[in-house]
Amino acid sequence: MSLSPRANAGSMWAMSDGAVLITGGSGGIGGESAKRFARHGYRPIVAYARNRQAADAVADRTGGLSVQLDLSQASSIDAAIENLETTAPDLAGVVLAGSPPPQLIPFGKIDESDLRLHLDVQVIGTHRLLASLVRKFFRTKKNGFVVGVLSAATGLGSGRAKASLGAYVIGKYGRAGVLALAQQDYPWLRVRTVSSSYTDTALLPVFDGRYVEQLGQRGEVAPPDEVARTIVEAAVGSVATQR
Repeated sequence: MSLSPRANAGSMWAMSDGAVLITGGSGGIGGESAKRFARHGYRPIVAYARNRQAADAVADRTGGLSVQLDLSQASSIDAAIENLETTAPDLAGVVLAGSPPPQLIPFGKIDESDLRLHLDVQVIGTHRLLASLVRKFFRTKKNGFVVGVLSAATGLGSGRAKASLGAYVIGKYGRAGVLALAQQDYPWLRVRTVSSSYTDTALLPVFDGRYVEQLGQRGEVAPPDEVARTIVEAAVGSVATQR
């Protein structure tokens, strides 16, 4: 497990409003979020499960850190927390942008191993990470923010989930439950969720090419930067996004 500042971080650290841990930080939404947080004076902690090279590249561009953090592994979560205690004691918040990719599987054929992975990452791992962050960083100062990236596919609010997205939708519902309970137990913690729709990232090709083309023609595919703007707005308010 590695945690290391990138070469160009020094000048930005002096002006930092604090560090922000971004899970899935090497992905499209996570990477764009890191750029936006850095632009507004925060130091991104770019967390990755496997793709260190991509995480290092994001950290290089944003003056942050890269950290290996696999939410499906308790030992990885614990190791990351331990390192953050010394490397990022000014942690201001966390963005939960990482999750396993969706699989197009109808309800009756959901694979148990796929369901277990989503539950490990989006429920069990998310809970372990948040509980540790509250205990080690946020509770003492009674301040901190959490932004959970969910999905419009859950149908939260409307009760109509998108069909055939299997374990992905179930996992997102589980993450929403973890966040709701955290907000209830820690009323001083700023907990927000962002439900992104179809986003132009590496996960989009899981859908049929013709279907994706039709979505684009209808203007239903959002660029990652647009989702990132919403995330930063949810985390620190509209004033910060106008800097």
